[in-house]
Amino acid sequence: MERLKSHSEFVAVLKRRHKVSRNDIVVHYLVRDDSYTKGNVAPEDRRLGLAVSKSVGHAVTRNTVKRRFRVLASRYEERLPEGCDIVLRAKPSAATASFQSLDEQIASSFAKVASRIEQGR
Repeated sequence: MERLKSHSEFVAVLKRRHKVSRNDIVVHYLVRDDSYTKGNVAPEDRRLGLAVSKSVGHAVTRNTVKRRFRVLASRYEERLPEGCDIVLRAKPSAATASFQSLDEQIASSFAKVASRIEQGR
C-alpha cells in the first residue's frame, strides 16, 4: 500500500468528511477521480495515511500504534476499491487496545468503507 505523503493529500481526504468510526480508530476515506494527476500516483493505487496524535501517548506508544496500523492495513487493503485514499486516525484508546481488537476493527471498517463506496455514498 502506498502512503499519503503531503499535508495537502491528508487534507483532501479529511475535507470530504466520509468516515467510519470504531472504538479505537476512525477511518477517513476518499476515492480519487480521473482529474487527480498529482505526482506519480497510478489510478489503481490504494494509499494510506496515519494520524496518531500526542493524545495517544508518548513517542514509543505512538510508533507502536503506527506499526500495528501499517501491518493491519496491508493485510486488508484488497477489501478496498482501487484508487482509494485512507487516513487511519487513532483515538487515545488505541494505545491500550489489543492487536486482535485492532485487527477486527480495521477489517470491519475497511469492509464498511468498501460497501459505502459501492453504494455511492
